[in-house]
Amino acid sequence: MKPVFSKGQIIRWIDNRGFGFIQPSDGGEEVFIHISAFKNVNHRPQVGDLIQYQLLVDKNGKLSASKASIQGGKPAPILQSSSSRKPAQSKTKLLKKLVKKFSPLVFKTLLLSLLPVFGSIFLVMKTSNPIGLILYPLMSVITFALYANDKSRAKQGKWRVPENTLHLCEFACGWLGGFVAQQILRHKTSKVSYQVVFWLIATVHIVFWLYWLLNMTM
Repeated sequence: MKPVFSKGQIIRWIDNRGFGFIQPSDGGEEVFIHISAFKNVNHRPQVGDLIQYQLLVDKNGKLSASKASIQGGKPAPILQSSSSRKPAQSKTKLLKKLVKKFSPLVFKTLLLSLLPVFGSIFLVMKTSNPIGLILYPLMSVITFALYANDKSRAKQGKWRVPENTLHLCEFACGWLGGFVAQQILRHKTSKVSYQVVFWLIATVHIVFWLYWLLNMTM
């Protein structure tokens, strides 16, 4: 079978350590690339280089490139020049893209948070206990920050945030923040074992509030 090659652009390159990351041309998750993946190059890789490569996925779901070659340098800043000519039109297009990109995420987040939020409000009305309204926003922010820190560490080749720590924060009412972080940061979405535990935690919370609300209203 003829090998399938992908294309993308180097968006980060740590030359003294010999690795970096590619942003695929068709979008999607960033791809790790090591200097050893290149063949027949006439200069050291650098940010902005256009790369052709074969995509590899290891057993942990990590994406990496192999059999890579440099196709060219930095492309012309089309968006920037277009912006200088038609700033209002460019801003409108950008706004439309952002709305189109994040509207499904907002809808999904609202749908998932419906029972926890309604249950927490009902808990305050019945018992004057605001614990749910405090914990869900607070732990969601903390969990989102941990996801962002973990992805940053992964890109820099540093020690990662333990998955058990992330799951503990998710279980402690931060799973909604974890869900938003997964979608925005494109982190932990391709690892099946992680997703199984995450959705199990989310299901426990949703079922708990559903059970509690049914018992309180009966």
